[in-house]
Amino acid sequence: MIGKLKGIVDCVGEEEAVIDVNGVGYLINAGSKTLARLEADAAVTLHIETYVREDQFKLFGFLSESDRAWFVRLQSVQGVGARHALSMLDVVSAAEIETAAALGDSSTFERAKGVGKKLAQRIATELKDKAPPSGRTLGAGAAGLNAALGTPAAGAGEPMSGAREAAVSALINLGYGENDARRAVAQVSRELGGDAGEGALIKGALKELAR
Repeated sequence: MIGKLKGIVDCVGEEEAVIDVNGVGYLINAGSKTLARLEADAAVTLHIETYVREDQFKLFGFLSESDRAWFVRLQSVQGVGARHALSMLDVVSAAEIETAAALGDSSTFERAKGVGKKLAQRIATELKDKAPPSGRTLGAGAAGLNAALGTPAAGAGEPMSGAREAAVSALINLGYGENDARRAVAQVSRELGGDAGEGALIKGALKELAR
């Protein structure tokens, strides 16, 4: 199986791109947000999710490991396929998905093309109270892995997952339940935005939990 590709963008289409890796062109399926950031003849590193079926072999590419991990997690919900998951990641960042999942906010998922109210509610219900996907860390942590690969840990505007996880861990150590801690941190993260650090998240979450 292929987990990562590092090469040169050969060409970009409406739903796919060809990445040249040492003379071999790999056809990569990707969402419009990812494809819009690819430029012909430019170097790129993509995190890959490989799909093998009886009648097809597909590679789905993502610019961040968090996007790839959520692509897989979203499809664990009944009725959500690859196209739905890509559509959600096109309009909602991985961090926003994490927040919406923690808060059980179905309206966030409804923003995606092809995701109706009923499916959005199912996604919110099934993902609520579940820890976010850890992704492929190789024992070094997602931030360390992405730094080693020269790729961002999160997309533009996303809160740093490390800060959120550290805040949740701190609240658990203070005696709060994990589900309550995640909901509180998610709510504060939504209010403070993508630049919120661990300290601000903990402080805000404690106020949220005290209500």
